[in-house]
Amino acid sequence: MRLGEREFIAIGENIHTTRVVLLKGKRVVTLPEGGEALRFADSQGRLRLLPIPEKIKATQDYQEGRVKHLKVALQAAMAGAEEGVEYLRFMVRRQEEAGADFLDLNVDEVSLRYEEQRQAMQWLVRAVRQMSALPLAVDSSRVETLRAGLEAMEGRRCLLNSASLERLEALDLAREHGAELVISAAGEKGMPEGTEGRLANAARMVEAALAKGFAPEVLYIDPLVFPISVDIQFGGHCLEAIRQLRARYGPKLHLTGGFSNVSFGLPCRQIVNEVFLLLAVEAGADSGIVDPVSSPLARLAALDRGSRPYQLTEEMLLGRDLNCKNFLRAYRKGELEV
Repeated sequence: MRLGEREFIAIGENIHTTRVVLLKGKRVVTLPEGGEALRFADSQGRLRLLPIPEKIKATQDYQEGRVKHLKVALQAAMAGAEEGVEYLRFMVRRQEEAGADFLDLNVDEVSLRYEEQRQAMQWLVRAVRQMSALPLAVDSSRVETLRAGLEAMEGRRCLLNSASLERLEALDLAREHGAELVISAAGEKGMPEGTEGRLANAARMVEAALAKGFAPEVLYIDPLVFPISVDIQFGGHCLEAIRQLRARYGPKLHLTGGFSNVSFGLPCRQIVNEVFLLLAVEAGADSGIVDPVSSPLARLAALDRGSRPYQLTEEMLLGRDLNCKNFLRAYRKGELEV
């Protein structure tokens, strides 16, 4: 859909094994015979239950009240459980209905072992290809896992997430498989400093990609979004990088990012994410690695910018609310409801 002056490309981020639901949330129910299950609806609207295996209870996430639900579903599906397959189908369908343009797939939390990651990525790509006609994005911290996903595409339009100065080999991998490409502003040995670090790293990667024959239209620059709970200036650094990258490269390249990272460590994450995404679009972003289910793009366009919650959030994101004090004070007073 259109956000601002440009068509917005939503890279749906939720087919991702790091994703969690709360044990006390609506998605988890206690079974009559004991134990817990993930509750969901199939394509016919019927209630389905995916049991949470006992081994999950030994994990730190579970002990802290969370469960990695996509990991549970993927492992169950790969073991032949119909409920696991249907849960994945449910998640894919929700992303489609919410308007995702790509489905971003990540299996990094399935296992620390490369061979198990490789098998999981290939299995997931092949399964989701049968569930949806949308193009797929493969996302991993390991180039070998990205390779496994691209090999399973078999001609499907796809996106590699991501290439950076610390893994330039991902450029050749994407070129070999005809994939579109997310370019990260990460440096050769870590994360960038401020706006200038982002611009310098992104420019080097763009030039390297163009030199290898990538068309500008298939490149997505990710300037990297960091939590403002760590440094109140992080939001401004990213927004200014987006603004300058758009001015430098014009309309052909895409500007994207994991915009929900900005709200880590803060309450009321939804409004923080939505206001930041609007600010990013105004700065020149035309894509995002986002959850269109929890933050529908149509709702973003209808946000009341004159409301107190919006104004407090924008002030914080622009670095004008030192240590997020005004935002947190309003949260404690219950003033951030929209």
